Amino acid sequence: MIIRWNRACIALFGFAAEEALGQSLDLIIPGHLRAAHWNGFDAAMTKSTLKLQGRPTLTRALHKSGRRLYVEMTFAIVKGDDGGEALGSIAMARDVTERVERECATSRSF
Repeated sequence: MIIRWNRACIALFGFAAEEALGQSLDLIIPGHLRAAHWNGFDAAMTKSTLKLQGRPTLTRALHKSGRRLYVEMTFAIVKGDDGGEALGSIAMARDVTERVERECATSRSF
């Protein structure tokens, strides 16, 4: 469930805070990626560790308009005061759509 949504999220994904807060992350995850996302999320919460250990990953996301985005995301686990149990997660995302599309166009031209 989305519990924080700032101006950068609004600019990137197009949803106002009132539209996003309290909603599932499925709001911004393309349908074909949802099962993989939730499998990874569940594993991270169960193990209290991340497969990528803070390294950014390239993935797809959805804009409110329906436009598909390429985003580079970094994830972290939020843990309790004892540092053990995972309470949730936080992510930082940036739009890399233009860069990825440019790279794809360049590779097709060779």
